[in-house]
Amino acid sequence: MEGSNENTVLWPVLVYGAIVFSLIGAMLGLSYVLGQHHKERATQEPYEGGILSSGSARLRFSSQFYLIAMLFVIFDVETIFIFSWAIAFRELGWIGYFGVLVFIALLILVLIYEWRNGALDFGPDGKKILKAYKKKILKDELISRQ
Repeated sequence: MEGSNENTVLWPVLVYGAIVFSLIGAMLGLSYVLGQHHKERATQEPYEGGILSSGSARLRFSSQFYLIAMLFVIFDVETIFIFSWAIAFRELGWIGYFGVLVFIALLILVLIYEWRNGALDFGPDGKKILKAYKKKILKDELISRQ
């Protein structure tokens, strides 16, 4: 009896999936059959809004960009956990409250750790800029004295 109950729950999902895939196939097939087929020189070029393209669209990103992106994804997923806790707040009670406090405290500790290691530094270091500026001023003073 247990196996027949699982089949009654599963078959509507299978029918729905079959309908979705058949509709997708029908739309793609009809657009291929009824669509325009022309080969012109401009067909293969990317559309730039009337502006002639110059150079490649491939840009090199700093590895720090990907680090920031990963941190964003991690902290974004953690907010989902906090929202799910907020939804079940009454059922979880004080134990859930202290659990989420520990979770948020760990988030803050990880954020401080990342900050101290320099993972959140987007641009050049201000101290390095000041040091370079002071060197330039000293160099200019030496040149002006001569």
